[in-house]
Amino acid sequence: MSQSKKTGSVPINERHIETRLMHLGRNPSENYGFVNPPLYRGSTILFPSVERVKAKDQEYTYGRRGSPTVRALENAITELEYGAHTASTSSGLSSCTTTLLAFTRSGGHILVADSVYQPVRRISEHILKRFGVEITYYDPFVGAGIADLIKDNTQIVYTETPGSQTFEMQDLPAIADATHEKNRDIVVIADNTWASPLYYNPLKLGADIVIHAGTKYFGGHSDINLGTITTNEARAEQLRLTHGDMGQNPGPEDAQLCLRGLRTLAIRLEQHWRSGLEIANWLSERPEVARVLHPAREDHPGHDIWKRDFTGAGGLFSIVLNPCSDAAVAAMLDGLDLFGMGASWGGYESLALPFDPGAYRTATEWKAEGPAIRFFIGLENVDDLKADLDAGFARLRATG
Repeated sequence: MSQSKKTGSVPINERHIETRLMHLGRNPSENYGFVNPPLYRGSTILFPSVERVKAKDQEYTYGRRGSPTVRALENAITELEYGAHTASTSSGLSSCTTTLLAFTRSGGHILVADSVYQPVRRISEHILKRFGVEITYYDPFVGAGIADLIKDNTQIVYTETPGSQTFEMQDLPAIADATHEKNRDIVVIADNTWASPLYYNPLKLGADIVIHAGTKYFGGHSDINLGTITTNEARAEQLRLTHGDMGQNPGPEDAQLCLRGLRTLAIRLEQHWRSGLEIANWLSERPEVARVLHPAREDHPGHDIWKRDFTGAGGLFSIVLNPCSDAAVAAMLDGLDLFGMGASWGGYESLALPFDPGAYRTATEWKAEGPAIRFFIGLENVDDLKADLDAGFARLRATG
């Protein structure tokens, strides 16, 4: 559902990304000239005849199987990710769940990066294992060594780069090539929420499926819950079947707000990248900070992978503090004026959240000098953010 073009014009998918974001997923000529696609709410969709009811061949058949509003968003994401088909869901987590259930079977085996988004571990442990699926967590730095972990019944390799919270960089081309060389039927999944399709394209690097928490950068304003799943041609039909059978569908308002968020994605992402890297570099010089975990910094393990495969960075990164008490961390964070404490990110506001992955990592060991904090740098002025953090560090030092 892209805007129609005059004869002889350059196809929209050949334009610059800033231009593409303005025009994907909308066609004013089909909507009485209105710039934005209309909001379609509804469950029942009528058929014109018994023949069409029996054939079920019209584009929309029931509200939970999609609407023009939802389809407009899915078409836009498909083009941004260079995929064949996109299915949208009610949250980022539901996109993970739907994908895992679509491509696993009882008695199968999946490989999951040890640094993965923690709720994916819960899906694996609490749902997939109940259905007889075996889970192996692997070191995110495994690269082509993933081949040594593949079994005869392996069905999925689940990647996320950079890793959630700790930002390990995975060599997706090496993982995908080694996996598909061993068994072309194994599905390689990539969570691309951190970079978005503007800065990273997993399908071009060998992945079969790309997942996004559209809740975050796509929406951009911390006011929606939405997930997307984009596949290559070979995996599209299986995803369509599972997605439809599970009744997954986002609310129409969330889909429309997500489409609106896409229009400003390029300028927001660039600001998050610039401000985030500036704050990360400033934090690296603080005496209270032992390490900064930011893939775009030259001292980050896997920086070479970021430089090779990515064209930008997000505003999300972490730091490891030098040894200090939990009370000192609380004094620092509780008094911040401009940084909220919340589990999500990707909106306009800055966030800071303490974390400790040591309790649930199994294939790797989390070794940290002191407490860790994940930051998301929003759209505020960086000097104001630095001043807020500087006051926070003063409270940390005073508490000890």
